[in-house]
Amino acid sequence: MQAHTINEVIQHLDEIIAETIAQNSKLAFFPILYRKVTIAVKDGIINKDFENNERMEQLDVIFANRYLAAYTAYKDGAKPTAAWQIAFDQSHAFWPLVLQHLLLGINAHINLDLGIAAAEVAGPNLENLKGDFYKINSLLSSMVEGVQDEINKISPIIGLLDVFAGKLDERLVDFSIKIARDGAWDFAQNYHSANAEDRLVLLQDRDHSIAWLGKDLAKPGLPLNIIAGFIKLFEWKKVSRIAPILTS
Repeated sequence: MQAHTINEVIQHLDEIIAETIAQNSKLAFFPILYRKVTIAVKDGIINKDFENNERMEQLDVIFANRYLAAYTAYKDGAKPTAAWQIAFDQSHAFWPLVLQHLLLGINAHINLDLGIAAAEVAGPNLENLKGDFYKINSLLSSMVEGVQDEINKISPIIGLLDVFAGKLDERLVDFSIKIARDGAWDFAQNYHSANAEDRLVLLQDRDHSIAWLGKDLAKPGLPLNIIAGFIKLFEWKKVSRIAPILTS
């Protein structure tokens, strides 16, 4: 399952979403969000919002293919990168919240995959890509508010917390995406300047670090686990009920 155009990326995401919803699998949550981001990138390309719109489609496709390859490997019983393995394995667990599933996917895809995709598409001068690199992250950040409104419906307790905390969780997610963006760019610079042998070592080290972060997102310690557990009791459980809300 690999794409050659941004339309093929959307088509493959549609296939994954349909398949995972039919299986009542929590693996549906991340591709639903990712599809929205991909459509926003496609619209930006059509409107020529990027510095290099042709290159942006190449970046989007290379970037998406890393997720598609990881998903295919996992479904076929092979091992994806450790960061994606953590994210995918949590789909079988009861306690992670919908928000945690989304963050686990974002963690693997931005913190690991985006830097690699940027280095591969940049050519000899990575700095020329920086403006568009940051724009694609801004698109993701801009969609957080909409996703949070949907999560508030799925997780009523989070909605109540938003009333009293002033969407504190939304600000935290947006902040974490910005941190991930900066870390991904630093990794892209190191990966871009390395030779083939050193790139393998860099990828393995980065994957190990991001997998560790994924474990922390899935199980953030006893106090936060207790809070998340309380939220989970009131959160919707059926994927077939949750998916249409996330898709809206």
